[in-house]
Amino acid sequence: MAFVNRLVLTDFRNYRHLSWRPRQPVSVITGPNGSGKTNLLEAVSLLVPGRGLRGARMDELPRHGATLWGVAADVADMMGPEAQPVPLATGADPLRPVRRAFRVDGQTLRSRDGISEYFAAVWLTPQMDRLFQEGATGRRRFLDRLVLALEPGHAREVAAHDRAMQQRNRVLAQHAADPHWLAALERTMARHAVAATAARMEMVARLNTDEQAVLDGFPAARLAMDCVIAAQLVDTPALAVEDWLAGRIASTRAVDRQRGGSRFGAHRADLHMADRLTSRPAAQSSTGQQKALLLGIVLSHARILTDCRGRPPVLLLDEPLVHLDTMRRDALFRALSRMHTGVMLTGTDIEQFAPLRGSAEFVTPGEGNLASDA
Repeated sequence: MAFVNRLVLTDFRNYRHLSWRPRQPVSVITGPNGSGKTNLLEAVSLLVPGRGLRGARMDELPRHGATLWGVAADVADMMGPEAQPVPLATGADPLRPVRRAFRVDGQTLRSRDGISEYFAAVWLTPQMDRLFQEGATGRRRFLDRLVLALEPGHAREVAAHDRAMQQRNRVLAQHAADPHWLAALERTMARHAVAATAARMEMVARLNTDEQAVLDGFPAARLAMDCVIAAQLVDTPALAVEDWLAGRIASTRAVDRQRGGSRFGAHRADLHMADRLTSRPAAQSSTGQQKALLLGIVLSHARILTDCRGRPPVLLLDEPLVHLDTMRRDALFRALSRMHTGVMLTGTDIEQFAPLRGSAEFVTPGEGNLASDA
């Protein structure tokens, strides 16, 4: 069980100073909008690499009037006095406030990827409800977040691809572009695009073969990538796909110069979702069915991380009951009871969480503090 034994916030969002020791693996945080519920989940999400569940900029995180901020937590594989917690911390670097620092047991990590050896978290937010109406960019980023939790190096592959693509765009805009320079950038784009696509395909395959998703009471999702690179990788070795992709990118230089972008690359991938049993596309499903599909994917992802890493992630579910009927809510509570990990849930209506009474801690934020709601 992954469990947050203690959470300390300093000048973070609306919290000047908060020290919280959860008493149960499952914490239900209820209260009115704007009281600081999501801020607690965001603080925990920032203990892993990335920009957290809100995707916030560094200047958005300090409390009003503050420059520096910090989040510290003791995490353990169990709760209680026998637990051997590991102190983790992140926050604005005092020497460079625009950068984040990560510490384990007081020691600053050279690479933030090292934090994944001690802690992992997955989350669901209300903003994800729009994945089915948004363009491909939102769905691609959603998939990349799932991959990143398992493969920290994935972010470097995507970033390297995007840097090479941006450099190529600038070179193409020049009156006399150097063809050798363009060829080198296109080769770099192809190499990183194939690596990123292979990692995305692997995650999709893992999610599609999670049989527990069918048993959890949610409409299990069937995922599919809409990506010409992925289609090539099905039957062709990666090195050959790199050669093919570099050639395709080079063949569109004239068109890309006029459009100001690249027609081919990892940035063109999309993710399609459908109900695994009925094959109904998520975009054609009801709002409640879409929410249940997303919850099912998040729970499957948590199981995958547990199987691959031997350590379950903490689940951060922001407003998970919105759009769910009573049957789906009960199914979610049953599924969470089988996860054997720490869970934090938020909501405005405490009565909707009544089935968790006796097995969860209920707290309410207010005035920058937490009050127990026994």
